[in-house]
Amino acid sequence: MNVAVFGAGYAGLTLARRLERRLPPAANLIVVDESEDHLVQHELHRAIRRPSITEDITVPIADCFDRAEIRQARVTDVDAEAGVATLDGTDELTYDVGAVCLGAATAFYDLPGVEDHATPLKRLDDAERIRADVLDAFDAGDARIVVGGAGLSGVQVAGELAALAREEGANDAVEITLLEQEGAVAPNFPGPFQRAVDQQLRDRGITVRTDAAVAGADESTITLDDGSELDYDEFVWTGGIRGPDALAGDRPIVRSRLQLAGDTFVVGDAARVVDADGQAVPASAQAAIREARVAAANVEKLVDHRLGDGSGGFEPRLDDFQFDSPGWLVSVGDGAVAQVGGTVLTGPAAVALKTTVGVGYLTSVGAVRRAVGLVGEELDLDGVPDEAADAIDGEAGDGESGTVDVTVGSDDEDGGS
Repeated sequence: MNVAVFGAGYAGLTLARRLERRLPPAANLIVVDESEDHLVQHELHRAIRRPSITEDITVPIADCFDRAEIRQARVTDVDAEAGVATLDGTDELTYDVGAVCLGAATAFYDLPGVEDHATPLKRLDDAERIRADVLDAFDAGDARIVVGGAGLSGVQVAGELAALAREEGANDAVEITLLEQEGAVAPNFPGPFQRAVDQQLRDRGITVRTDAAVAGADESTITLDDGSELDYDEFVWTGGIRGPDALAGDRPIVRSRLQLAGDTFVVGDAARVVDADGQAVPASAQAAIREARVAAANVEKLVDHRLGDGSGGFEPRLDDFQFDSPGWLVSVGDGAVAQVGGTVLTGPAAVALKTTVGVGYLTSVGAVRRAVGLVGEELDLDGVPDEAADAIDGEAGDGESGTVDVTVGSDDEDGGS
């Protein structure tokens, strides 16, 4: 029996690691991803300012597994009902039970010129390009930088760019503008959190423009939907997400059992999930990981049932996913904003929480030394002795705990701009 997990992002890696420990020997676990490495996406914005963090936020996928079969390939199509995936446009992989965990792609909404002239932030190459272009703009003087979309990703990018300008001594010659089509930054989050984020941005000299939707762009000018224009030297786009190409760009709506069709599940940003309470689940690392835990239990039940003699008759009762967030968290340069329950935190407490979340996640996937390196980068330390890393490694356990339990930066479903 083949059990396939397509994608090794937050959802796919969490799901596949659980399945590796729980599936019976008769089930062959296959993990497919186009990259050799798992990227800690919620830390990607840091690479714009600190390229050295790259090693700490990438984990070789093969290092995360003991018995799973790893295939490096691009998933170009999934026939969920038939249980067939197309890899690299030609090869077919037939599976008995599967999960689509391919994440989301950047949405440009067919806005004229935006895809051609703006840089998204989904990969390390994007961060490298943004950094190089911004440093060139700093050198030229009077740099005008525009970030389109003030969801969590846009907030983090704008904060990182402001910090980079300060470190490069370019503050007086740089104007950073953050655009949001809704009436507030972080538009899908609670009011107190929004207001704290807005203040953190303004404290760093970032111009925040809400109710400002992008209508199009050319090589030097952004046009807003009210007809006004905004000149720029660097344009970063974090304005929303769409489904993966393997699902024809769609993010299908799935109910709380996370079944796409047949014995195929869909987990994470690749879908619009409605939980057991009928509530839409936000696209975030936290949600993806929690969904993956439920999906793992459901895959395990189906596999056990399919491998049985069939005498049980009825299909197994699958678990329902219910999302109840403990809080929200976003970086703003060297600062952060966190909301835990009804309490909003800024300053060192929020930064410490942000660092803890990143370290907890890396530890959960067995990347202890990368977690230690991330502490050094986040808190600007000189490093942690090898003996300390070895001690932490010995206590890391099997990765069942310590995952991202507070939502961190991710493209928002309707983060537009």
